[in-house]
Amino acid sequence: MIMKQFFILITVLFTTITLSAQDILQQANEAYGKNDFSGALQLYEQALKDKGVSAAVYYNIGNCYYKLNKIGPSILNYERAHLLNPADRDIRFNLEIARLKTVDKIEPVGEFFLTEWFQNLMNLMSTDDWSYFSIVSFILMIAGLFLFFFSRRIGIKKLGFYAGICLLVFVIVGNVFAYSQKKKLTQRNTAIIYVQTTTIKNSPDNSGTDLFILHEGTKVQVESSLGEWSKIETADGNVGWIKKTEIEII
Repeated sequence: MIMKQFFILITVLFTTITLSAQDILQQANEAYGKNDFSGALQLYEQALKDKGVSAAVYYNIGNCYYKLNKIGPSILNYERAHLLNPADRDIRFNLEIARLKTVDKIEPVGEFFLTEWFQNLMNLMSTDDWSYFSIVSFILMIAGLFLFFFSRRIGIKKLGFYAGICLLVFVIVGNVFAYSQKKKLTQRNTAIIYVQTTTIKNSPDNSGTDLFILHEGTKVQVESSLGEWSKIETADGNVGWIKKTEIEII
């Protein structure tokens, strides 16, 4: 009896929290529709705390910051949304639009075409979608093998065999893509410049030689950290040190 009451209490609390998060999102959407971007931003951030990480909420936060002409925070939240849902076209489009407003126009080092093709293919679906794809492919592969081993008709045996081989490839590809995207989510090693202007040093101290200047919104790779400094690399291969307080990890 006590356990039953406990589960009922947990269910009620969960339902209340869910409804609260939905109410906050609705209020945020209404505020955004009224061009109250500051008010909407506060509500979206509250929803993020209550609901947990969400590509949709990060996307809306990015929109609010963009409307408030805060390019660094807008790009940061678009990047976080894109990390969670790389297949969403709206996120990718708004991210590219926000990047056009950055000062630094850095041309990335050319990637091998197969690497670029791999990335584009992987971004067609999210981590969860690739996981589901792998599971479904595995179940269908088992069905194909069942036909191959137990069917008496040669044509069906061949169909089961070749289908099983193709589906095995799908299982491997799905798992590789899901693992790669999961790795991006767990190993956050990219960041956004979060100050208007910063000077990159050749060593992790203020007396280091000035190498180059970066501006708000520029995306960098974080290579390592030492005390209050982080070693970064830009898309075109330039390397230097920056204060941790001047970047925000995606």
